[in-house]
Amino acid sequence: MRNLTILGSTGSIGASTLDVVRRRSDRYRVFALVAGQNVDLLAAQIAEFQPEVVVVATEEARRNLLDRLDGHADAHARRPEVFAGPKARVQAATDPKVDFVMSAIVGVAGLEATYEAVKLGKQIGLANKEVLVASGKLVMDAAGEAGTEIIPVDSEHNGAHQCLKAGRRDEVSRLILTASGGPFRNTPKEKLAQVTPEQALKHPTWKMGKRITIDSATLMNKGFEVIEACWLFGFAPKDIDIVVHPQSSVHALVEYADGSVIAQISVTDMRMPIQYALTYPERLTAPVRRYDWSASHAWEFHPPDWGKFPLLRLAYAAQEAGGSATCTLNAADEIGVESFLNGEIGFTAIAELAEETLAKTPNRTPASVGEVLEIDRESRAVAKAIARSWSRSGRRVYPVARA
Repeated sequence: MRNLTILGSTGSIGASTLDVVRRRSDRYRVFALVAGQNVDLLAAQIAEFQPEVVVVATEEARRNLLDRLDGHADAHARRPEVFAGPKARVQAATDPKVDFVMSAIVGVAGLEATYEAVKLGKQIGLANKEVLVASGKLVMDAAGEAGTEIIPVDSEHNGAHQCLKAGRRDEVSRLILTASGGPFRNTPKEKLAQVTPEQALKHPTWKMGKRITIDSATLMNKGFEVIEACWLFGFAPKDIDIVVHPQSSVHALVEYADGSVIAQISVTDMRMPIQYALTYPERLTAPVRRYDWSASHAWEFHPPDWGKFPLLRLAYAAQEAGGSATCTLNAADEIGVESFLNGEIGFTAIAELAEETLAKTPNRTPASVGEVLEIDRESRAVAKAIARSWSRSGRRVYPVARA
């Protein structure tokens, strides 16, 4: 029986992880649930999975959760210890009882807890992009020193992890990550400035959180995946290609020196890579339906439109620049997405905001997670100031009247 801490239990990855645990209760036990402020869903998760420890983001959320638990007390249910704040997140991830940490908190909020778990050699299921985008060198150096096994959960990196088992690393020529192309794959570039948040949130393939859905629409998500892949698998940016594959059936491809290309294919359900991460190196019966080979399938592959999606170029450039550039890019993008969803800037201004923030934020080499978090705060402040100045001047403001 393996004990799990789930960082981000009420998010989509966290909920899918718990569904896999539900199906494999003979193998896995939830030690800790770590969430934000969704106490209603968290209370239901506590009732079902009976964790020893629960952590929420704020003291207010902690009080609300305790009130909720008191109001639905079960005399036969074990009452978990309930904590709040960043230090409690770290403790939940590093407790001696924990064998596996699912890192699925969105944003840098999950960085410190994941990093400390890596330092202790806990097995990590990595679904939080920001961990490596913001602090790739620190995290991977710590993993190397501790012998920590980091299994990627993102479908593309999970697919690459599987494809790379087909040969030696020195036999690999390049890695190819697939992208759905998002909802604006066929939208002319000149029309993107008029895109609304409602349109951008309609992803054609995946059901995800708001930020990652917008990042998929701008292809920033794919840029972040390139950065992650560089750290996870030791690739230079020039050795990673992106191909638009609207059907989202092929998740990653690895080309070997002899010209052979190995592809990983599965249905679009995150429970597949989650179970792979939990059970690796074993392969258990699929937790979802399998790919239907009795039906006809047509797959398309296209090069991305670099001119229409400039955030891709910024991601490659930031990784090449090194230092804190990728941390700043992530922070600026998050502020840009938030501003877009709030109707404060237009869709195409997300990339403009990221580029200007990179230009105005000094690039340096952080020596600790604390320094990374400080750079993140500084970058966010720069991005917010730029967005406010645009709003005051009327430049790059969301062009469609909000309902």
